Amino acid sequence: MNKKVPGLDWLEDVSVFAVNRMKAHSDHKYYETLEEAEQGAGMALRHSLNGSWKFNYAVNPASRAADFYKENFSSEGWAEIEVPGHMQLQGFGNPQYVNTMYPWDGLEHLRPPHISQDHNPVGSYVKYFAVPAGMQDKPLYISFQGVESAFYVWLNGEFVGYSEDSFTPAEFDLTPYVRQNGDNKLAVEVYQRSTGGWLEDQDFWRFSGIFREVYLYTVPELHVRDVFVRTDLDDTYTDGVLHLSLELEGKATGGKVQVTLLDPEGQQAGRSEGNWTGAPLDLSIEVKAAALWSAELPNLYNLYIHVLDDSGKLIEVVPQKVGFRTFEMKDKIMTINGKRIMFKGVNRHEFNCRRGRAVTMEDMLYDIKTLKQNNMNAVRTSHYPNQSEWYALCDEYGLYVIDEMNLETHGSWQKIGAIEPSWVIPGDKPEWLDIVMDRAVSMVERDKNHPSIIIWSCGNESFGGEVIYKVSEYFRKTDPGRLVHYEGVFNDRRYNDTSDMESRMYAKVESIEEYLQADPQKPFINCEYMHAMGNSLGGMNKYAELENKYPLYQGGFIWDYIDQALVKKDRYGKEFLAFGGDFGDRPTDYNFCTDGIVYADRQLSPKMQEVKFLYQDIKLHPERQGVMIRNESLFRGTGEYALHYSLHNAGGELHSGILELHVAPQTDRFVEFALEEWITGAGEYWINTSLRLKESTLWAEAGHEVAFGQHIFTAAANGGNVPAAVQGDEPDLRVVEGDVNIGVKGRGFSIIFSKQAGSLVSLNYSGKELIAYPPAPLFWRATTDNDKGLGQGFQAGAWYAASLMPRCFEVKLTEEQRAVTVAFSYRLNISPDVLVNVAYTVLPDGSLVVKSRYEGTAGLPELPIFACAFKIPADYNQLKWLALGPEENYSDRREGARLGEFSTVAADSVSGYVVPQESGNRTGVRRVAITNAGGAGIVITAPSTKPVQCRISPFTAFELENAYHQYELPPVHYTVVTVAGDQMGVGGDDSWGAPVHPEYRISSEGILEYEFTISRAWK
Repeated sequence: MNKKVPGLDWLEDVSVFAVNRMKAHSDHKYYETLEEAEQGAGMALRHSLNGSWKFNYAVNPASRAADFYKENFSSEGWAEIEVPGHMQLQGFGNPQYVNTMYPWDGLEHLRPPHISQDHNPVGSYVKYFAVPAGMQDKPLYISFQGVESAFYVWLNGEFVGYSEDSFTPAEFDLTPYVRQNGDNKLAVEVYQRSTGGWLEDQDFWRFSGIFREVYLYTVPELHVRDVFVRTDLDDTYTDGVLHLSLELEGKATGGKVQVTLLDPEGQQAGRSEGNWTGAPLDLSIEVKAAALWSAELPNLYNLYIHVLDDSGKLIEVVPQKVGFRTFEMKDKIMTINGKRIMFKGVNRHEFNCRRGRAVTMEDMLYDIKTLKQNNMNAVRTSHYPNQSEWYALCDEYGLYVIDEMNLETHGSWQKIGAIEPSWVIPGDKPEWLDIVMDRAVSMVERDKNHPSIIIWSCGNESFGGEVIYKVSEYFRKTDPGRLVHYEGVFNDRRYNDTSDMESRMYAKVESIEEYLQADPQKPFINCEYMHAMGNSLGGMNKYAELENKYPLYQGGFIWDYIDQALVKKDRYGKEFLAFGGDFGDRPTDYNFCTDGIVYADRQLSPKMQEVKFLYQDIKLHPERQGVMIRNESLFRGTGEYALHYSLHNAGGELHSGILELHVAPQTDRFVEFALEEWITGAGEYWINTSLRLKESTLWAEAGHEVAFGQHIFTAAANGGNVPAAVQGDEPDLRVVEGDVNIGVKGRGFSIIFSKQAGSLVSLNYSGKELIAYPPAPLFWRATTDNDKGLGQGFQAGAWYAASLMPRCFEVKLTEEQRAVTVAFSYRLNISPDVLVNVAYTVLPDGSLVVKSRYEGTAGLPELPIFACAFKIPADYNQLKWLALGPEENYSDRREGARLGEFSTVAADSVSGYVVPQESGNRTGVRRVAITNAGGAGIVITAPSTKPVQCRISPFTAFELENAYHQYELPPVHYTVVTVAGDQMGVGGDDSWGAPVHPEYRISSEGILEYEFTISRAWK
């Protein structure tokens, strides 16, 4: 569309979304010499305009500086703003987080395509530039890689163009308006609200501004404007053909193109050439025994396109990475190079806790290395095209990509969870077709040459309808070498063929199996599953179990990669990670933006431990005689890894070794090792096996562990001399029964039980008091985000009160020859029929055996936890564990945990979830020492046959429960020790009502029992 006079009416005109904008094209680079192209450095024909711009902010169009683009308008007194960046993160307006509802819901009654006239923030940007010497007297263009959500451009007072679509490039021809000498005034007016904004209702922070790179560029006199690389493989996936389509432009009427293909080793793999006469040019190269591209083996060829003029002079060189691969549907199964693919994926927003969506190359490198190191092989660009550099990294490092177009209209058809599509867009509305199709075209044209992209996605959560179906048909016609994805057909089956695969969000395992057992016609993927909000990801193993059970089950994408929390300062000037509502933004969806397996500051959350294990391509199943290695990789053997194995018991490592081995992809092999001679006595042992990189790679250092397996077993005596139990020489215990207290004394210790308090009140070792607050039965855990979504407070809140006010109605003293037992019996306010008994048995060495028993009744809510909690002085904060770890784990999230010794401090148990909640638990606890810096303190032990769970933290469950931000937690005064016989799982199928799976819940009926021992820790 070509127009000269801009109008504000374009902002709500569905037919106006690109005025004078240049046609989309591939994201290739180009150089004037082969040497520059081979180096792949910055382009001499490109000039960045990133940096400081003059800026003015207005809350709505009426209050903007309307004439700011004119040459005689001075912006000298204006503020400065950094480009790329968001207005709202640089002091202009406030960020707002909403999930499904539109950000103006409840503020104004609007229906598409209309927008607010009162609140539509406007950013007026001004940048002066001189034409770089190498670009003078040549065509001059400008590229905006990302502007949210609509913008107008002027140069030297002349209108240049207008564009919508925040996440694909918008380019304009500046040649008619530019001054070759002196300064040029570039003016850009950015609007937060536009018709396009109705199509950008993604689950993210609502920002605006120029948030991706801006640059000037020129082109040689004969220029490759567009490149389209396609590869075909023969039926055996051995030999390949490279198909190359080129669009050239320039002043010349003809020229010559020569192409050279180099294999991954740098050797020439083929050549071709052709004459350009003005029409698109098609060339091809046959490649024998092609080195194929996959996420496991991301082999890339280097293609060099040489453009020569009629005289034979080299004008331009275009370098292009090429991956030979075939992604196709075979017998209803998605395959990569003939092999059934399994997506072990994650959804990824572009996000930085300080820069919002203006992510840096450092961010992207961290992200791709993190994904590879933790066994993820796929990423979905939720829910918009990412920066071009991300796809190049996925090509190079090896990730499968679902590239998703910038479309989400969630608030137009789903309200508070209910489907109500009375005014859905785009639906079947023909007037919305062009603006939606434009987004698809812009994505495909830019991204089409990246081998990592194997699926085009029609967007996210925009219901169904004819418009999106036509988009899917465009994808198929333009690029038949990729499949098409769209989950929304699940809600609107009229155009079921929109998606080539059955894709669902947060489908329960039972419903997935129901689909897969009903003669499905499409393979199944979870485009979103395992909602990782806060302490979550429980039950992920149930999805992993489907991988080898159903051929048409092909994996999924965790929601999501990174918490979307922003750095903010509290009232005392201390930085914290803020979420929706913390900026005064209303309406908002609060902390629903924090669903990552990585924290917003790019630190790994403990949930990653489970992801890494369950996403392993290579499974290790050790036993006493060796280890079964199942290599489920499609193309990579184990030759790059060394097998480390070791034998342990509670005393430490007994033996270890390293083996070289090769297990071909898609095969099993049993590898023997001899350990029996080190198993010399009865007791618990475990065998660790680990595959580790022998040499460093792009994504990890040598020694990085790619797979792990553990076998825990109990051995009987095998003939070795087992020492007889030694009777201690401690003196007999002395009992002092007073009116209020019962004292028990021995060598170097004294213990007091209070009849009045109904608990243990003193544990004194060597003159040091260790009980800061008495132990009490605990039935409540600080609710997780998933608990809150389920309504745990409403359903089970009575256990909260029961934990606060247990009533001791009986104290019983039992004296034996070398043991003294004091038992307390409690009633709870939740029911007169519930009885809890806690018995403390003091042994002559000062150890305290604690046995807890719960007798329940029918009709009560399920228990969140059955535990005992007490406080000790805060100096005792050094923890040394023999438990499942090293990261926090729960009954439904411990597949990736391993039994072993590890050390933490009490503060570590407060995981980085933005809303404080239950965290830091360890299951399978055999022993944990809780000491001060000098090594004195207590040790908690439990039998290996019935280990306990422990959370040792600076805060009680109630303090965590009542804090809404981390900074609201009180100053640290204690170390809170919580020892549990059982705790419910954390769940994670979703965070808005999915219960924890039944086997990980705790019935309030029947009897529950556990025991543990408290003893002194010696320096």
